[in-house]
Order: sequence, then C-alpha cells, then structure tokens
Amino acid sequence: MEKQSFEKKERVRKRKSYLNSYQRGTRVHSNNFTVILSPNPSGEKRFGVTVSKKVGNAVKRNRIKRLLKEFFRLNKDGLPDSRDMVVVAKKDVSSLKYQDVCLELAGLFKKK
Repeated sequence: MEKQSFEKKERVRKRKSYLNSYQRGTRVHSNNFTVILSPNPSGEKRFGVTVSKKVGNAVKRNRIKRLLKEFFRLNKDGLPDSRDMVVVAKKDVSSLKYQDVCLELAGLFKKK
C-alpha cells in the first residue's frame, strides 16, 4: 500500500509556480471549483489551493482548504502525473460537505 500523506514535494508552494500555472495551464470549471492543470518540469504531481476572501471568514476558508487537501491525499494515485494542479474555490463553496467536494473534483479530473 502506498503512503497516503501530503508531502512537501507534492505541494505548489512558490508564488512563481502559481503564476506559471495561471498563465500556462488549462482550466476546467464546475459550479464550485476551477481546476488549473499545467505541465510540471520536476516530474512530480503537485497540488495547490487558492481560496479567496469572497468565500468567507478564515474558519470557512481553512475548512475548504482542508477538504481539498484531503481529497488530494486520498486520490492522488488517480490524478495525472507530472502536473501542477491548482484548485480555485468559487464564492459559494463554504457550505459543501466532503462527499460533495469529492464528487465534483472527481468529475473535473475525469474531464482531463
């Protein structure tokens, strides 16, 4: 069984990496999320999250970040290799449950 953690090398951490993803990536939209996929030169699949203040206060934003990171942690084997994946949360996402997040993101990643 493969390790199910969210390691440092699997995170998009630098502002420059986010900006490269925004400029060069392809976007897939749903009701609550936008996923930006861009090529990654390191060969690792990396995951990043963007949640703006439009979503709500810090408690709501952090909850959404935790749900998205948990989705990546448990489903990273089925996600594309050598890609940076940045998930942008839209405005009315704070009321979603984990199952809703999983269904919506799984559908988005199947499109690509």
